[in-house]
Amino acid sequence: MKRREFLHTTAAATAGAALLSGLPIGAYGYSPALAALTNATTQSDKVLVIIQLQGGNDGLNMIIPLDQYPALMAARPTIALPQNAVLPLTAATGIHPAMAALHNLYQNGQVGVVQSVGYPNPNFSHFRATDIWTSGSDSNVTLTTGWAGRYLDGEFPGYPTGYPSPQSPDPLAISIGSVVSNCVQGPSVNMGMAIANTSSFYQLLSGGVDAAPNTPAGHELTFIRQVVSQTQVYTTTIQAAARRAQNLSPLYPTAGQNTLADQLKIVAQLVAGGLSTRIYVCTLGGFDTHTLQVPATGSTSTGTHAALLGKIAEAVNAFQDDLRRLSVQDRVVGLTFSEFGRRIRANAGYGTDHGAAAPLLVFGTKVNPIVHGPNPTLPANAGVNDNIAMQYDFRSVYTSILQDWFQVAPATLRQLFGQSFPYVPVLRAGALATTPAAEAAEFTVYPNPATRDGTATVAYESTGAHVQIVLLDTLGREVRRAVDRVLPRGSQQLPVDLHGLPAGAYYCQVREAEHSGSRILVVQ
Repeated sequence: MKRREFLHTTAAATAGAALLSGLPIGAYGYSPALAALTNATTQSDKVLVIIQLQGGNDGLNMIIPLDQYPALMAARPTIALPQNAVLPLTAATGIHPAMAALHNLYQNGQVGVVQSVGYPNPNFSHFRATDIWTSGSDSNVTLTTGWAGRYLDGEFPGYPTGYPSPQSPDPLAISIGSVVSNCVQGPSVNMGMAIANTSSFYQLLSGGVDAAPNTPAGHELTFIRQVVSQTQVYTTTIQAAARRAQNLSPLYPTAGQNTLADQLKIVAQLVAGGLSTRIYVCTLGGFDTHTLQVPATGSTSTGTHAALLGKIAEAVNAFQDDLRRLSVQDRVVGLTFSEFGRRIRANAGYGTDHGAAAPLLVFGTKVNPIVHGPNPTLPANAGVNDNIAMQYDFRSVYTSILQDWFQVAPATLRQLFGQSFPYVPVLRAGALATTPAAEAAEFTVYPNPATRDGTATVAYESTGAHVQIVLLDTLGREVRRAVDRVLPRGSQQLPVDLHGLPAGAYYCQVREAEHSGSRILVVQ
């Protein structure tokens, strides 16, 4: 049997998983989360880590609108944090005290927050909403292949036949966790591999397999596991990468205490060991907090959700510390996502029900360490069906990271997602990849230098699409958004108000569909 046929039929026979040392080699599904996979023709050492928070994370209990506490307390009298317990990110926005380690990373410029991320016409089913987030589809469109899988299928024609190759010696993507993320399913075969749990990873390194029953069937199972492990083409490269690096951070908790930290520990080791895999997917479950999100009695700063948020913060903090000690911190960025947020109003069970938009976290030394967008607006008297309105489409975050981190051409992104999405500067300006010349937006900004109590003008030839004109400071933080709307086709003279800006140099960026460009604007 040909390898393609073996992998395809095995995946079908085992509900999407073959076995490697007792762990599934998974058939991933379609995922915008794995959109960040770079063009195979572009050599890159950059890595994207995606953390899936399964169950629907309560964003209002993670990123807290300090400027709307009366409305928050009215909607959540039994579960809201005391205002004085919230750790401030900005004057208007705070973070749960269980995420103190992440708060420190934010202050050190390694965490960004994107407010109210979702999509139009949200779906409140765990399964369907997960499909939407992991496929990059509209809510009324069902896709059976991963967008990253289709992308990779085009970049690596004929996969898996002929792979690994000298140009592509390592896995295209790796998923670590108890549930295989639906990320890179191609038209006919999965485009990545999965490690079901951390113990299986260490068995892979040692050549061992999970124990099977001491029966004739158990003996056969052991033999099958050994054969699959021995014939898995990427085992050798993973073992070699793991031998080249050892984790250095003392901040990881004891194995088994934090499954997300255990997964990220493996990622750090493989990245530092030189594995060229671009995408890692990790998972943390338990976020479907309908009841007892906080204790029925006692502090609302504790409980099930606080423990989950603490695990995220502990894991990411240890991971970032490890990457720094291993001297690979500038190669990795990460993001979190969950299939939906929770309702504004708490329910009677000290919990929250399925909702819509929620904040998304990005982390790494190259992220733009700001809160993107204002806090969601809370009604004075929220009803049981009131939801957080979307500010940012989740595909805007994915496409922005793909374009900047992996140099994926906007035209390719538009093909993968079926349309263009507004740009979100989730990475620092200094970390952005150079846009291909063919895609550059031609514009001028004048006067330059300009005076800080005046106005600059952007002269630009619009194609009739959605245009954004923003000013970023030298750390990549957005300080002024002059235009964010569809403009008519033709020559535009667009004012940029400079009042209140400190003197200095700024990046003036213009983005319209596949066109983008940046100019230095000096303000005196």
